[in-house]
Amino acid sequence: MKLKRTLGLAAALFAATTMSAMAAEKVKIEFWSNSLSPKFDGIMKDLTAKFNGSQNEVEAKWVDVDWDAFQPRLVAAIAGGTVPDLVNLPKPWMDQYAQSKLLLPITKQIAGFKNNYTVGALKDVTYEGDKQIYGLPWYQVTGVLFYNKDLFAKSGVKEAPKNFTDLLKVAKQIKDKTGVTGFAPKLNDGFAGWFLYDGLPVVKDGKAVFNSPAHVKLVEQFADAYKSGVIPKDVFKLQFEQTIAAYGAQKVAIFGEGPHALKRTKTDSPKVYEQTGVAAFPQAGGKTPFGGYLFLWSVPKGAKHPDAAIKLGQFLTSDEAQLAFAKASATFPSTNKALADSFFQAGAKSNDPVEKALATAADSIKVTTTLTVSGLPDESAMNKKLDESIEAAVTGRKPAKQALDEAVAFWNEKFSAAKK
Repeated sequence: MKLKRTLGLAAALFAATTMSAMAAEKVKIEFWSNSLSPKFDGIMKDLTAKFNGSQNEVEAKWVDVDWDAFQPRLVAAIAGGTVPDLVNLPKPWMDQYAQSKLLLPITKQIAGFKNNYTVGALKDVTYEGDKQIYGLPWYQVTGVLFYNKDLFAKSGVKEAPKNFTDLLKVAKQIKDKTGVTGFAPKLNDGFAGWFLYDGLPVVKDGKAVFNSPAHVKLVEQFADAYKSGVIPKDVFKLQFEQTIAAYGAQKVAIFGEGPHALKRTKTDSPKVYEQTGVAAFPQAGGKTPFGGYLFLWSVPKGAKHPDAAIKLGQFLTSDEAQLAFAKASATFPSTNKALADSFFQAGAKSNDPVEKALATAADSIKVTTTLTVSGLPDESAMNKKLDESIEAAVTGRKPAKQALDEAVAFWNEKFSAAKK
């Protein structure tokens, strides 16, 4: 009996030791999200636990880093050899780090499942410089068009505009017929995105090129709209809350924003909410709605476990995980299957503006790209100069060509100085 007990104890000890050794052999990886805590602690902890529970060889540790600290901390980690295996970046940062060779290209690693993602998202995670993929698309947003159906009817407008030129024409018709400002475009966040939205390059071959006749024409369209009162006189200062308030007070007929923008209108201006129509934000030459922005997962240079990082990234950006995060965060997934879920599509034929906007955005976002210019040597100063020049042109203080020439010259001085 003693022998049996001894053998049994030995077997149990061996099994425990073996299991302990197996647990110790798990590849441990760390992944950093960007300013998600504490609001999204629940969903992130749940996703981390589910991933770890599905793995025999990999164990992930989630760390959230504040927005302002993220880039300095990541650069320091890469330099010090203590880099995390997976990092959560916005599209502009991905471009910046890909250009600086601080990210690993993952084109080959995701070839087998990349078509799960939308066309627009895949375009965003492909760095223009070398056509390599540097990220796994995650959550994103886009804009839709909200409009006052009553003001449309009074102006003789029968349907939502299908392109940007029509949008400005409709806005002018509303202004002429009712006296109400037709359209409130987002100009306070920078104008470079509007060039890209129209399919016009901002930088080409290392030089600023946004003073061509086509660029001038676009700026002049905004200037004409400003002069005639088609867009608000305070358009360069107009913030989100002010736009919503102006729409609710019927001082603006059309604006573009995310699907949940009208939740306050439903409470504060129920009559306006009831007469609100929803349409996809019309595309222009850039073949994308305006207002898109993507966050993604990238593998930084020096990651010790890139294969495990890809496995985690594939899980986080799977249909199920993306849908769960989108529901928790009021954002949109970047996979085709998740966007087809009834959570988004149920309101496609609804008369409720927010429900209709959710379905409209879920369709639009499939081709949505992030309209941003990356890789600028002095981004803050360069964008400031461009925006000041645009404001001077739109408000009539300078001819559009002169204003754009001045901004291009400033940008190209910055590019030249950076090469020395």
